[in-house]
Amino acid sequence: MLAPDAGCGRDVVEDGVTACVFLASMRPRSLLRFISISDLQRQQRMPCCSHLTWNTNEFKEWAHQGQGALPMQSALPRTYLILVGYLTDGRQEDKEKLVDGCLYVKDNTGIIPCELLYFQLEWLDSLFLFPSWSYIPQTDQSATGYVEILVDPVPVNLPKEVPDSIPVTYPVSAELLLTSRIPCKKRSKLTVAGELARLGPLLCIRHKTFFFLFLKCFTSAVWVPVLVQKPNQLAWHHILQLGRSYTITGLSMSSLKKSGHRMFVTGVSSCLLPYCAEQVREQPLDSALQGESTESSSLETAEQLSDSLELGVEEERPRSTKESKIISYVGTVTKILNVQAGLFLLDNKVCLCLAYQQLLNSARGLRPGACVELIDVHLLQKPLVSFPFIVLGACLSSTVVLKSFSRLSTPYQPPASSGNLYLQLLFRYNLGMPLYLWLVSLLEMFEERFSCFFGRHRPLLRSTHQNAGAAEKFLVPLLQAVVPDREEARDIYNEILAKVHQCPLQKYMTLNPPCQAPSLSAVCHVAEQKSWEGFSPSQLLSPLEAQHMGTQELNRRLTWSYYTVSPGSFQPRLILLGVLRVSSRSSSLQLQDKSSTLPCVIARKDGSPFTHTALLGSLLQVENYQLIVERFLQTDFPSWEHLENLEHVREKKNSVYVQFYFEDVQVLHAAEGQIQKCLRSGNSSSLRKKDDGSLTSELEAPEAKMLKLEDPKPDTHRDENCQGGQSSTRRTSCVSRLFLVTQKEGLMLRNYQLPGEKVGEGRELQRSFQATVLWLGRPQLWSHPRETGNLPELEESGCDGEESVTRQEALLLFMRKSLRWFPFLHLDGLYRFIVPCCSDLEVFDKLCFPPVPAKFLSRSSCPLCLPVQDTWHLQHETWISCLTERQLAAVSVQAGMDQRISSIPEVLSSSFTGSLVSFSGEIMERTLCASPKNEKPSVTVSLQKQKGSLLASGHSVKLSVSVAPGSPVMVDIYIAATYLQHLWGLLPGAKILFQNLERKISRFHNVYCTYIASSCVSIISLPASHLPFPSNPAGEASSPSLVFLSSLQPHLQNLPQARILCHLSCVLTLSLQWVCSLCSSIFKEGRCTRHSPPCPSHTGVRQASAWVLVEDGTGEALVLCRNQHVAAMLGLSLLEWEALQNSVQSRGRVSIEHGEATGTGCVEEPEDLIACYLRSLCRSPLICRPILLDFSLNRKPSKILQPAPLQLRNFRCGEVEFVSQVGPRLNLLCLNVDEVEQDALSYLNSERIRRTSGHCQVEATA
Repeated sequence: MLAPDAGCGRDVVEDGVTACVFLASMRPRSLLRFISISDLQRQQRMPCCSHLTWNTNEFKEWAHQGQGALPMQSALPRTYLILVGYLTDGRQEDKEKLVDGCLYVKDNTGIIPCELLYFQLEWLDSLFLFPSWSYIPQTDQSATGYVEILVDPVPVNLPKEVPDSIPVTYPVSAELLLTSRIPCKKRSKLTVAGELARLGPLLCIRHKTFFFLFLKCFTSAVWVPVLVQKPNQLAWHHILQLGRSYTITGLSMSSLKKSGHRMFVTGVSSCLLPYCAEQVREQPLDSALQGESTESSSLETAEQLSDSLELGVEEERPRSTKESKIISYVGTVTKILNVQAGLFLLDNKVCLCLAYQQLLNSARGLRPGACVELIDVHLLQKPLVSFPFIVLGACLSSTVVLKSFSRLSTPYQPPASSGNLYLQLLFRYNLGMPLYLWLVSLLEMFEERFSCFFGRHRPLLRSTHQNAGAAEKFLVPLLQAVVPDREEARDIYNEILAKVHQCPLQKYMTLNPPCQAPSLSAVCHVAEQKSWEGFSPSQLLSPLEAQHMGTQELNRRLTWSYYTVSPGSFQPRLILLGVLRVSSRSSSLQLQDKSSTLPCVIARKDGSPFTHTALLGSLLQVENYQLIVERFLQTDFPSWEHLENLEHVREKKNSVYVQFYFEDVQVLHAAEGQIQKCLRSGNSSSLRKKDDGSLTSELEAPEAKMLKLEDPKPDTHRDENCQGGQSSTRRTSCVSRLFLVTQKEGLMLRNYQLPGEKVGEGRELQRSFQATVLWLGRPQLWSHPRETGNLPELEESGCDGEESVTRQEALLLFMRKSLRWFPFLHLDGLYRFIVPCCSDLEVFDKLCFPPVPAKFLSRSSCPLCLPVQDTWHLQHETWISCLTERQLAAVSVQAGMDQRISSIPEVLSSSFTGSLVSFSGEIMERTLCASPKNEKPSVTVSLQKQKGSLLASGHSVKLSVSVAPGSPVMVDIYIAATYLQHLWGLLPGAKILFQNLERKISRFHNVYCTYIASSCVSIISLPASHLPFPSNPAGEASSPSLVFLSSLQPHLQNLPQARILCHLSCVLTLSLQWVCSLCSSIFKEGRCTRHSPPCPSHTGVRQASAWVLVEDGTGEALVLCRNQHVAAMLGLSLLEWEALQNSVQSRGRVSIEHGEATGTGCVEEPEDLIACYLRSLCRSPLICRPILLDFSLNRKPSKILQPAPLQLRNFRCGEVEFVSQVGPRLNLLCLNVDEVEQDALSYLNSERIRRTSGHCQVEATA
């Protein structure tokens, strides 16, 4: 175990060794054994300690005292191992190894680092018996640990002798030499003696290790600096103790060119000796100046170090700053906060930061339970708002002394020796303590959230000069934004040597983090909180509309709403981070971290669908996004008057998702392709046909020679297989096939019967989708998946006769894991299936089967079904619109069918004949309504309902979709609530591509569409960032255009809203009533009038309606007015209208109806004063006045008889009577009524006259 010359030629020190051997001999021989360094490192996996001279009680007392600060930790277990070895600084082991100042124990089997609380220079390279020590392995068991020497080792050989008398110079005289102007080269080497006032940390810059020490005069405060940088002298750092006196020989003087600082520098022959007054004599100053001296060779090196270390000092910002206090502190390490960042918790209340010093001993000894003494450290209170501890920061002038080792069984986790991103960014951007703590929090968050997705967390934090790691890509832009440009560099020599202390920790200010990146679960939680903060149901409804709603309609309108949260809504700004995945349940895209998942909608700014399958598994960063909180309420409000009483809110639910553009995404870490993952596996299973036509799974090993693109003709002599065998060529080959998507259907539960599967009634439906595609060209064989590209199929298509284009259409069935391709597969896209580890060109044909037996349907009339396998990879190549003319011609030869994208005007046209339609448009309004009574839910809908939906099955959503904002063409789309469970992004302002909707015509001849089981939607563009308030999802529309009634006839069906300046001719009918909020029966004298069965409601709702006749000189129209618009038509103020409706409450209902001529058709009771008042009001000349009317088409016209078309009508203006031909009356719905002031009336009349005269001139010319 020991070196061959161990102890040879040396006398044994009888006292120490004999005592240890005697005490150890008292143990049972079966327990004691010698252990070599190599055996200790290889066999011992857990922390342990060995105390040869202690009995059991002494060990228990020692262990009990160590558990005082951390009672939950267990003490070090005891072993009976004898360790003997040499103490060395590692210089003799490896000539090329950098000497870092660490100490080691070695024997002829190995070497291991060690830590000592006390060390003497004469111990170096001496043989010792270690009576008391601890072995601390690393948390990573593949690396070795270190040894803590608990008590002084017992030397086996005698120490070296010390010379008797040494001439020395004391710091007072030495300081005069440093400040004198005599050139350095005229000075001789000196021996300086003094008290150690300060000990700098070990520093390593450009593979040069050094440290500074400061010797103080015994009788004054004068001190001189000494630079120690020789490899054989770095072990002095373990010997030196503050307050002790030392003598250093062979010192020369040197200075730094830039700063002008002067210091003493050790030479090769320098020695460190303990100061003893009897062994030294003071050397006169004159003798120190005599003789020639050689200039220290380390001077140039020191200058290089000063030039190379460009560590900047943090500038003061124009805000108020704090001054840190310099204190000394003794505490116990209770927790390692982050060893990579140099953060340790002392006494459970103070954070020690050693990042501004280099931990060249790899933080050995700083385990929980160890006691440390801190001298001249900076005290920073609340440097970061979110940081809970006071911080003690050690700069280059601070001293950290390990006072005692931990007695607890805590493992050792060393900081990274290279590539430490914490320290790299700290020094690169010259961060102060507040910014550094913020940096640490972001990196810790990064590791915590995403290390589980990428195996070991090192790839996320790893950074090289060529390739930045994911964490560096995330942090560098943030640091560049918050850290201003630096003009001053951090001068470490000035920081260490200056009389007035300056360092990055001297001044600081409390930092409010400029941004945050919380976990996805926290993001969802905060978004939910914001959506419900200050929420009131009355916010979702207009008071003028709500007061006329019944209970059912009122609560239905409150059921579903949404709330938008932008990045600016968070303080500080919130950045989204997540791994892109596809939900296995909903097949929707989602961001994922360790805490949760967040569904996402990704669009492209150019309007093309998102198709980047390579991003699956990649780590994404998004700063510009919209968080959408869909809110779902179950309420039982009796009427609008109770909306402020939240007791009627029975249940609140919500779902959160995010939507953003692909162009706003930054890829921090690109995942390895799915193909490469399959290639590494070396084999996988594939389906092949048996003789009976069924499918079975087997491993296959093709024999083929492949270079790049292989001969696409299949080899009939080799086995029918598509999996890699033993050769590397087979493991990397793949087969691909190009196809064009001509039709895609939505997700639904389908009952597919694959060949070979048994038919059973208990078979469950499985979620799936299908797409109709056209194969382009023949399958291609590639030597490596990365070489696929350039669309060679389109270059050869159509060149091999008719056989190459027959049976080119296929129906792809996506089930199980292949559902992940649903968000990426889009109409008119060219895609490629890649089958990894395969060389069988017939793999696609072997898996195809007819959708129905051939005896029922000809094979040529229906495409074959191809179940997409879980291991296949989908790759988007291009769009059909991006092909060249030659490629497009090749595609058109094989194009058998395509799904036609119609326009909204075409869908609304009466000449349109299709039943399934596809079109795109922008959602103008989203309204929740009751499902049509004549539509029964399908089996698929019922099964979806069982799995849970946030909306009741009796609800449907109506989407009003227009070609563009302000367009007069609009179509309504109805989607059942059960289909909305996984349809994200259906918001006002979003542009959507709807596919396979069912076109229907209502009984009023209105065209609308419904979402069916095979329908599908794709998000083309997202709503603008300034979304309107959810209660008005359509937003504030621009003022409707001013039109004439005669000009509305050609496009009346498609008119959403317009405005006319008209004259109110008369009021035809008027009805004021109070109805029950539950059953809509008449509500009279505070109760419902329904008796069979009795209605329990005690709440009534007032409603009003009127039909009025208006004309604008070019035509007439019947206008239906409701509720508050009736008051505007009658010209009543709010108080008058309120009093009138209250008067109707005791009667329940008041109605009048009369013809257009005076005194015809009255149906009211003569003695009813309210009815008489209303009749006289309707016949009053004051009612007949000019008004500005906003209207829309009344899609449900009244039963009132209309005049025959093209009548001759008499009009009188004063004494002049006119005869005019008038077209049929239009049925309009009043949206708003405005009184016309005199100035506005004059302007509008002049505008009408101008437009009318121009219209007449055109007709006369014609």
